[in-house]
Amino acid sequence: MTLNRILSAPRLTGGAAIACFTLALWDAEGGFSLLGWALTPLVWVLAWACVVGLSRSPADGPAEARALRIAAAMVFGLTLLALWQLITVGAEVPKVLLPPPSMIGARIASSLPILGADFVQTFLRAALFGYVVGCGAAVLCALAIDRSPFLQRGLLPVGNLVAALPIIGVAPIMVMWFGFDWQSKAAVVIIMVFFPMLVNAVEGLKAASVMQRDLMQTYAASYWQTLFKLRVPAAAPFLFNGLKICSTLALIGAIVAEFFGTPTVGMGFRISTEVGRMNVDMVWAEIAVAALAGSTFYGLVSLAERMVTFWHPSQRG
Repeated sequence: MTLNRILSAPRLTGGAAIACFTLALWDAEGGFSLLGWALTPLVWVLAWACVVGLSRSPADGPAEARALRIAAAMVFGLTLLALWQLITVGAEVPKVLLPPPSMIGARIASSLPILGADFVQTFLRAALFGYVVGCGAAVLCALAIDRSPFLQRGLLPVGNLVAALPIIGVAPIMVMWFGFDWQSKAAVVIIMVFFPMLVNAVEGLKAASVMQRDLMQTYAASYWQTLFKLRVPAAAPFLFNGLKICSTLALIGAIVAEFFGTPTVGMGFRISTEVGRMNVDMVWAEIAVAALAGSTFYGLVSLAERMVTFWHPSQRG
């Protein structure tokens, strides 16, 4: 039923027809006729109307609502790619400034071994390791701060100072300390994700109300029983909020850190090297892989949040 509703949308059908007609007006030399340029904005308008219609369409259940959201996002994304392709090729934009998506896709298909090695070096080693260690250390420090008023007054300001350190100043120091391999990039990631996770964890441990804590005391619950049975579950939305923020910071930190010394592999190394060679399509290929990896990682954390905090009002809603 959802698929029929999506495919039968008149805006989607009209937009697809006009897009095909616009492509048919493409000259063999790669240019557009006047009618083709006139129809290009109409494709965008109809696609926008289609996304609005899908977003406002009533759903019969959670599965259909999720399918409509995915369909709206796909229509919007494909429209952007189509317009990008049409404008860059039709207007003969220099490829060194902005290559068309078809050129980027061809580069991805022909460079899968290189992109795979860069992905393993940057994401699976540096970013993921630094993410796990940094977030885990932040949670442990949050527990220590919760137990000690001295640390509440002393450690949080120090954590704020560490978070304010510029990455372009920290990365070369980490390279000197830990070498040129992925360990120095993981150290930069740890510094980047530590404070956001620490703040969310500290605030999350305060989420349980006074009445709930008093109830645990009437049951003669110890500190650790109250912590694991009340305060940690109440802090779960805050913890996952920090994990989602850090999921994007980790990959950004690892890529930027590779600009300041790295082996001949890695997303940051490849971007800085290929920019110097004017291979802009390879740069965009690395950017596309990084964006896909970061979005997938964020989606997995969000899925884990939905499974763990299913009882929270935000998830039930």
